[in-house]
Amino acid sequence: MSTVRKVGIVGWGAIGRVVGTALAEGRVGGAELVCVVDNRPLGEAAPARQATFEEALEVCDLIVEAAGQGVVREWGERVLESGTDLLVASTGALTDEELAKRLLAAGPGRVYFTGGAVGGLDLLQAARSLGPLDEVRLTTTKLPATLEQPWMDEELLARMRSATGPVVVMSGTAREVPVKFPKSTNVAASVALAVGDLDAVRVQVVADPAAHRTRHVIEASGAHGAYRFEVAHLPDPGNPATSQVVPYAVLRSLAALAGRTGQIL
Repeated sequence: MSTVRKVGIVGWGAIGRVVGTALAEGRVGGAELVCVVDNRPLGEAAPARQATFEEALEVCDLIVEAAGQGVVREWGERVLESGTDLLVASTGALTDEELAKRLLAAGPGRVYFTGGAVGGLDLLQAARSLGPLDEVRLTTTKLPATLEQPWMDEELLARMRSATGPVVVMSGTAREVPVKFPKSTNVAASVALAVGDLDAVRVQVVADPAAHRTRHVIEASGAHGAYRFEVAHLPDPGNPATSQVVPYAVLRSLAALAGRTGQIL
């Protein structure tokens, strides 16, 4: 008989609330919500007790990160070294190659990454076993307001705010772009994780006032084949920087880790 995964969620925001509520309502067989970690007092808002990170590591065997890249950097290794597994939603943290290496080497806990807002990563990971992919491109298109960043100069901000059509905000590699857009480009890091090379993934971030759906287009090719995946999601109404589907991708990953049968792996 399989054991029930004791889950702690870090972050009670747009992602954490959906995931935590589903767990609390018993919608993920083989997993139960034990506690919630958040730096704000949640009171009755959370369906499980609020705990410190240290307390969570004592009572959980799986931590779900739903609070941003900083949590992965600060706590990732400690979670794994405590023997607790870690499911990472903020894959953008992995653009720090040293951190990524340390997380993959840490244990005895195991680290997992959710695909988040895009599909096809499993196929790219399989295709990479045939040989390197020559060209990998990701184009992410979002509403201008969700892409504004403190580092942007007035000229760029003005172009974005007055745009009547698509404006290219940044072009670079999957190593460079997520650092500049920490809440909007986890997808770039996820694609790089799938193909195994941050510098091989060329990323373009586009602001478009008509982008009522967030769009990601992944194009990859190599000697063995060519691949194109395109998704268009509604943004989360509570946090337009993330897509509505992301917490459900986390729940799918959780179900797989809890041993649900019938999963596509």
